[in-house]
Amino acid sequence: MSEDIETGVIRISDDVVATIAGLAALETPGISAMSGGISEGIAKRLSGRNVQKGVSVEVGQLEAAVDLRVIVHYGSQIQNVCRELQYNVREAIENMTGLRVVEVNVKVEDVHFKEDELPEDLHRVK
Repeated sequence: MSEDIETGVIRISDDVVATIAGLAALETPGISAMSGGISEGIAKRLSGRNVQKGVSVEVGQLEAAVDLRVIVHYGSQIQNVCRELQYNVREAIENMTGLRVVEVNVKVEDVHFKEDELPEDLHRVK
């Protein structure tokens, strides 16, 4: 986002919007973690940049679009968790930056099990 005003220009970087989105996502009940994937790990090693894990954003002058890759808690109602996640991320970005969020896309990449929550047939051999 950039805004021309009498005293100068205000710009909000993609990294700031990604950080806001990531923090809002992790505060959403039912979300266990963000999923970075292999490509982010490679990009971080090659570039040395602090890539936002599981968050991709496109920020324009007045709008933003967000893609999230998440891991949910086992037993959560995934559709409900993802709807709340979309709402929380949209609200956080819009309230903090003034940008209009046009979409929040969510990809559930895994389910997190606590050891005592594993179904009988999924107990792992130690």
